[in-house]
Amino acid sequence: MFITPAYAQAAGGGGGNALLQILPFIAIFAIMYFLIIRPQQKRIKQHQEMVNALTRGDTVVTAGGLIGKVVKITNDNDLLVELATDVRVKVVRGTISEVRTKGKPVDDKS
Repeated sequence: MFITPAYAQAAGGGGGNALLQILPFIAIFAIMYFLIIRPQQKRIKQHQEMVNALTRGDTVVTAGGLIGKVVKITNDNDLLVELATDVRVKVVRGTISEVRTKGKPVDDKS
């Protein structure tokens, strides 16, 4: 025959140290934690503190981009926001994306 049979070589050194095999996974998890998970948790905590500190008269920006003034805090989850004269909207606290200072006026260019 022209083709010679291939013979399997005997198993050599083996698996090595198990810790060295797991080390890349641990390193990837640590990098993901410090670059992704930890900053996201910090941002969520800051947003929660901002939303909990809302008071009547604060100028807020909703997630939809609407700018208004907090007229009434109805309960733990809802706010009554005045967008324009005699236009009041009930808003969920979690949708507030920014709180502006009381001294900053709402731009009414309509």
